[in-house]
Amino acid sequence: MNHLSPLFAPPEAHPADAAPSSAVNVSRHVRHAILDIRAGLPVLIVPADPTAPSLIALAAETATEAGLAALGHAATTKPLLILAATRAQAVTDTVQAHGVTALHVPPGPLTQAALLALADPTQPQPPHQAATAPSGPLAAPAIKLAKLARLLPAMLVAEAPAATPLTAVTAADILAYQAEAVSSLARVAEAAVPLAEAEHARLVAYRPADGGPEHLALLIGAPELSDAPLVRIHSECFTGDLLGSLRCDCGPQLHQAIQRMAAEGAGVLLYMAQEGRGIGLVNKLRAYALQDRGLDTLDANRALGWGADERDFAAAALMLRDLGITRVRLLTNNPDKVAALDAAGITVAGRLRHAIAANGVNDGYLETKARRFGHLLG
Repeated sequence: MNHLSPLFAPPEAHPADAAPSSAVNVSRHVRHAILDIRAGLPVLIVPADPTAPSLIALAAETATEAGLAALGHAATTKPLLILAATRAQAVTDTVQAHGVTALHVPPGPLTQAALLALADPTQPQPPHQAATAPSGPLAAPAIKLAKLARLLPAMLVAEAPAATPLTAVTAADILAYQAEAVSSLARVAEAAVPLAEAEHARLVAYRPADGGPEHLALLIGAPELSDAPLVRIHSECFTGDLLGSLRCDCGPQLHQAIQRMAAEGAGVLLYMAQEGRGIGLVNKLRAYALQDRGLDTLDANRALGWGADERDFAAAALMLRDLGITRVRLLTNNPDKVAALDAAGITVAGRLRHAIAANGVNDGYLETKARRFGHLLG
């Protein structure tokens, strides 16, 4: 077996312990792995059982020549491409154990273009052949890691020795990452930010311990002094909030929420880093391309390998508690947000309808939100 270049060595080794590490270590090691697969390099996923083989994993979307060579040097089995269950259902009727499907990689030289053609439904689809999924329990964490990196949930994987000099992360840490990142959120900055629609406004920034994406709280007036202030949980939407896209209702919802809070004199708008229902901006653009071919929002997300809604509102509850707010009137049409706050110990004293009229472009989008996501738009 060839020894890999120091290029692929981690800053420090992550022990192959069975249980998750401390919150900071979980975030730090998973963040290293996320950065590596986004850069097109493979990582090592370590099982709880020290006698079981590790899994070397490389994201299909970003695989570089160097990453493919590193995987080839370290692998002790033939590489396979694994897909998330929802993507697999669009590719093959066979969805195997642990919620993933494995495909044989195309014959001939292995390239990123060949992998991406199997992983990305916006591209012409080549022939494929189902295979037996490798290292069962590690396949799902590999797909989860791709999702944490906001990449297409498709990974080239093979078994590899635990001593392989790559960034290593335990399967347990990958699965614990989101909860640990939320629990480590802390205030890092705040300032007065007068707005055209609300002069008395403050912006508070929250960041997880691993330096991941920040969430923001926009405070209108002094909501912490209200018994149950108006609150809106708003997922960032670059296309709608900033560009004024007509494909969604996000921009109008954002501005109407600020206006309603200003009129009442107080409120909190939580601006969450969860673009595209948690799939990220790039994947949202892919979903738009699929919608232009006839899929609705939900089916487009699933065709890419994502769930219908990948968001987690636990961070919103933590931010409210930090602001001294435990009882709210929620501006939302989404009953899932009400349930999430209730489950996290935030009392929802009332749900206020927050619907925007269709504009002739987003009519189908709004109909899908009501019919398939259960949003209360009526």
